[in-house]
Amino acid sequence: MRDPEHAAFYLEQILESGNMELFQEALRNVAKAQEGGVSAVAKRANVNRENLYDALSQSGKPQMETITKTLSALGLRFSITPAHR
Repeated sequence: MRDPEHAAFYLEQILESGNMELFQEALRNVAKAQEGGVSAVAKRANVNRENLYDALSQSGKPQMETITKTLSALGLRFSITPAHR
């Protein structure tokens, strides 16, 4: 999951399910897989390490800004597309 293309595919598939708790877990898994783990991702995202661990925990309620910064630190970004009908 260090490759941004693989990570993007993985996260996109989970996000499509609509289950945000599962998405948080998947984002945590991608962050853990990076060189230096979640700590390094937090540093690149300019987010407090403990706050990122808390935000991506099962009981976490991350703000959009935290998710966006984390994705950016992973070389990823959100993209909005029309829903399929």
